[in-house]
This record gives sequence, C-alpha cells and structure tokens, in this order.
Amino acid sequence: MSAKADHYDVIRRPIITEKATLASEANAVVFEVAMDANKPKIKEAVESLFGVKVKAVNTTIAKGKTKRFKGIRGRRKDVKKAYVTLEEGNTIDVSTGL
Repeated sequence: MSAKADHYDVIRRPIITEKATLASEANAVVFEVAMDANKPKIKEAVESLFGVKVKAVNTTIAKGKTKRFKGIRGRRKDVKKAYVTLEEGNTIDVSTGL
C-alpha cells in the first residue's frame, strides 16, 4: 500500500459540529481518526494530505452510547477525535472534500 493510502486510514473524516467550529477560530481542525492512531501518526498524515504545518495534536476518545433498537440493547462504537492545531498562516477548508 502507498504511504498516502495509509494516511487516509489514519484520518477518517472531518468533524463539523458547533464545538469544532469554535475550535476553528483558534486555528484548529477536528478529525475522526483511527483508534490505534497516535499523535505523531496523526501529525504526519495531516501534514502530508493537506500540505500544512501542524503545531500540536490533542486527542480524545468519546465512549459509545448505549441505545435500544426494537427493544434490543446495543452500543455505538467508541470514536477517537483529534484536535489538530495549525501553525500561523496555515488553514484547512473542511467544507470541501479531500
């Protein structure tokens, strides 16, 4: 597999929520990432895919909610999010596709 394909496996999709929009004012972008991705992998993937310089990467794991479907209890999957802070002058427009 090529290195670029590996980067697409690390970064799943951008997260566009109210909180992510507030983070973008502080020059940060939020991505859903693979559960086994670490901070250096995420930094390398963002820099190569988008051609920007990354200042910092913060990660968080959102635990999946317990839900019911037709009376059967189930659980949504856990999601790992990465808050990627960019260097001054670098931007990523997440409203367009990759």
